[in-house]
Amino acid sequence: MSTQEITPDAYCVFGNPIAHSKSPAIHAAFAQQTGEAIVYERRLAPLDGFALAARGFAAEGGRGANVTVPFKLDACALATELTPRARAAGAVNTLRFDGDVILGDNTDGAGLVADIVRNAGVAVAGKRVLLLGAGGAARGVVLPLLQEQPAEIFIANRTVATAARLVEQFQDAVPAGCALRAGGFEQPDGVFDLVINATSASLAGDLPPVPPAVFAANTLALDMMYGAAPTVFMDFAAENGAQVRDGLGMLVEQAAEAFYVWRGVRPATQDLLALLRGAL
Repeated sequence: MSTQEITPDAYCVFGNPIAHSKSPAIHAAFAQQTGEAIVYERRLAPLDGFALAARGFAAEGGRGANVTVPFKLDACALATELTPRARAAGAVNTLRFDGDVILGDNTDGAGLVADIVRNAGVAVAGKRVLLLGAGGAARGVVLPLLQEQPAEIFIANRTVATAARLVEQFQDAVPAGCALRAGGFEQPDGVFDLVINATSASLAGDLPPVPPAVFAANTLALDMMYGAAPTVFMDFAAENGAQVRDGLGMLVEQAAEAFYVWRGVRPATQDLLALLRGAL
């Protein structure tokens, strides 16, 4: 059979809103690069109708989907099987449809770690990590960060009890020689090698009230948000001597991980990341 006759497999991204999503462009580039025959589209799901929309897409022959705000918890509930990292995150951003089986995965943490380690060239092993926020975005990255065997992860949050619950939840996954601690935004002491902003503060142009002393010349400060201009958090970190990075690399790397979950092929990301960066 010639490639012209192959019917491409269908994938999509569900969200509400969804028009802004870069996922179709990213996955089209991955498909072209790897020679995988797929089509990929945006799908707007009603706020109260995600499960119906996802099941409908699968019934049409859809093979998998990315899931963005506000449906990651709904996707977790829909899945008939969860990967360990999705179970740990309590949220799903990637679905794979295999007959009656709906596999739920979470590639956000793997995407973050890949961007830090491969793209930024910064090792997490043996380092002090400060994770700002204790919501869904933070929960999705704790396990993959722990698997890199840092010396410490300090989870700082406005509501300390929420951060403390995360520490309790991941206690069994803490590697030997690593400390997992929780506290308020003002509590972290000393310089951290890696400071990750997993709060949504940047969306409102706000800043988590962390001490400037957590940053130094060897600190990588990463904001999960991205845009044409640096976020308030990135500016604050840079003013205090840190190297800064936004969330665009994480976006591309989590997409590459999802592509691997679906197709068993891992696309290269460097050129696409540079292309997207230039288009912001």
